[in-house]
Amino acid sequence: MARKFLVLYMAPRSAIEQMTNATAEEAKAGMDAWTDWGNEHANALVDMGAPLGKTKKVDGGGVGDTRNDITGYGIVEGESLDEVAGIFTRHPHLMMGGGAWIEIIETVDLPGM
Repeated sequence: MARKFLVLYMAPRSAIEQMTNATAEEAKAGMDAWTDWGNEHANALVDMGAPLGKTKKVDGGGVGDTRNDITGYGIVEGESLDEVAGIFTRHPHLMMGGGAWIEIIETVDLPGM
């Protein structure tokens, strides 16, 4: 049975700023590469995901602004963490430059939930 994995697309602020300054042609080329990757791995995709925006932190002290390096998410299925990681080795996000990376986290089914 396939297991589910949360994919987090990560990049430092400098890489995000570089991406937001891309020309229309560069942005289209980037989106085309994502679409091509998605089509190639459609059998594993549960949710292609989306870019993420601003972040709030909620803790015992209340609500406040915070920052992190998460730029987007996705959900995929696979037999193992290693198998799923393998399909991301040539992902277009990594071509973004500026030190972009991808984190993959296996979801866990808890008994009784």
